[in-house]
Amino acid sequence: MNVSFKEIKMVLVLLILLITITGCSRAMPVSPNVDHSSTNLPQNTSTTTETGNETPPAEETNIPSNPPVEYDPAWPDRTVRSSNGHLVNNCVPEKLRDKATTLTTSDGVHLSALVLGSGNKGVLLAHEQGYNICSFLDMGTELADDGYLVVIPEYRNHGASQNFPEDNQNIDRDADAALSELKRLGAQKVFLAGASCGGTTAIIAGVRQELPIEGLIILSSPAQCGPLDSIPSVKKIKAPSLFVFSPGDYGGSIEKEVRKLYQASGATDKELIVDPSGYHGTDMFHKGEQGDALKSKLIDFVKKNFN
Repeated sequence: MNVSFKEIKMVLVLLILLITITGCSRAMPVSPNVDHSSTNLPQNTSTTTETGNETPPAEETNIPSNPPVEYDPAWPDRTVRSSNGHLVNNCVPEKLRDKATTLTTSDGVHLSALVLGSGNKGVLLAHEQGYNICSFLDMGTELADDGYLVVIPEYRNHGASQNFPEDNQNIDRDADAALSELKRLGAQKVFLAGASCGGTTAIIAGVRQELPIEGLIILSSPAQCGPLDSIPSVKKIKAPSLFVFSPGDYGGSIEKEVRKLYQASGATDKELIVDPSGYHGTDMFHKGEQGDALKSKLIDFVKKNFN
């Protein structure tokens, strides 16, 4: 049989084509040393339910921080600037100074504050008059480490907050500003805690704001602080409440004030704690012999009633 060169060439082309097709259809062996996942492919982060409907990916919320503000601090010799420009009391350790922010009250006063932790469970820690932002720092950092969003404001005319001698009566507005910051940052409910007049203002401001109150801690707080009367407000707080005083504090006058708040409290779950140290406010757990036990009790009280 005579076969032309053209026919031979055609047969060879057909053979090569057949080998190529069958070779591509064979499964490639999987190497244990190679990642064969689809991570290098474009990812579709939506999920599909059994009904075939797609669930869009969760949106990430990026809450902007407050900008720094130029103002005259109350205690300039104790004020430093954080790396992001906010004024902060130098009692705050350097590693925490970038947690500082600036709040502005409804009457235009600028406050230094610390924002610790994150989440939707907000805690306000309000210091007593004459003290500073570090009064509650140890308690605040521990709560933040346990998953709470904590704001500690430094009240007007104190520390790195604005020197505003024209008015020292409206300090409830400072608590308002701190609670507003908690809400802005995502808190859906709040726990109120304060020492001395800080507790008085926390009660008043806490009742005014919109977030549900999960609990109240009062340390040596008077029922009235200047023109601010917290009795009408504490009657409205139904959440579990702790009232702590020391019998010798201010010659016994603080005991009478705290007992007034305890009696007026609208909470059915409330406790009156007598601390034997003789100290006032946060000094009860900073300086008292039973201070560590008291602080642990306060922190456990927050956790119990938030969870």
